[in-house]
Amino acid sequence: MEILVTPEAAAQRLDLHLLGALGDLSRTRIQGLIRAGAVLVNGEPRRPSYHVQPGDRVEIEIPAPRPLQLVSEQVPLDVRYEDEDLLVVNKPAGMTVHPAPGAWSGTLVHALLHHCRTLSGINGVLRPGIVHRLDKETSGLLLVAKSDAAHRGLALQFQDRQLHRSYVALVWGRIAADGRVEAPIARDPHHRQRMAVVASGRAAVTRYRVRERFAFCTLLDVELGTGRTHQIRVHMQHIGHPVFGDPVYGGRPGAASIRPQHRDTAAAMLAAVSRQALHARRLQFVHPVDGREMDIEAPLPADMVRLLELLRMDASASPVPDGAATPASPRRPPLQRRR
Repeated sequence: MEILVTPEAAAQRLDLHLLGALGDLSRTRIQGLIRAGAVLVNGEPRRPSYHVQPGDRVEIEIPAPRPLQLVSEQVPLDVRYEDEDLLVVNKPAGMTVHPAPGAWSGTLVHALLHHCRTLSGINGVLRPGIVHRLDKETSGLLLVAKSDAAHRGLALQFQDRQLHRSYVALVWGRIAADGRVEAPIARDPHHRQRMAVVASGRAAVTRYRVRERFAFCTLLDVELGTGRTHQIRVHMQHIGHPVFGDPVYGGRPGAASIRPQHRDTAAAMLAAVSRQALHARRLQFVHPVDGREMDIEAPLPADMVRLLELLRMDASASPVPDGAATPASPRRPPLQRRR
């Protein structure tokens, strides 16, 4: 396939120019093709960030799709909504969304292949139907596209921030009021398996509302203004209120950091959950095919319900009035800079 760059497209990034010209491919897929040498500009390979010029001839060679090698597995699914174009699944904590090193079976994709006759192929062989992801240990609602048309429509809503995702998070410390975190996120320069607030990172916005306060925890409703990897977990740690139970971002502190009057309750809570207390509770979007307003919710999972029961059962941890003495929150980490 060959595309001639018009004057109207001058100075546009190569990957963005192709995104508009090749509506069936995602930007990630296009960037992969460019880096693989399958895209030439005037006969030469270029980077995704190359700015096209009027008269440039862009040649694209799209490999024929490989047959799907994954084998379907009869894994139970909690389907909250389904029609011929899409479905919404309530993913349990502990389930990986798509195959990856260390998780080549038992994933949501394996279960979807058993459940559905067709899935969108836009995100490639290993991620059929997957429009967005949740961390393995985060529970809750996840959108799946059955057709490429539905996938493109949903992806545009993500891109234009018209698709709303609401979470419930139990965090350490008492948060006095609703708030907003606006802090850039990138790969942690010191721990490559984690993300962090980094000065040169990508813009990220998280909004939260206080749902219920306890003596040493707060239950929050959280909404994403952007969709960065581990965003809620990173932002809550950044403001000194890590998600309870989070083994990566400060949510499992040692006993010495918990005030004596709360240690028994906190220990029982940490023993009751091995993951971050974070649940994707609600999805609001426009149906990409028929235009209906969709609003789907999933109840809190049993392990998070148990945490709230333990908080409410213990007198020392019961809700306290605003202004009462509260446990010290963890120190806010400094803004990191890339080296």
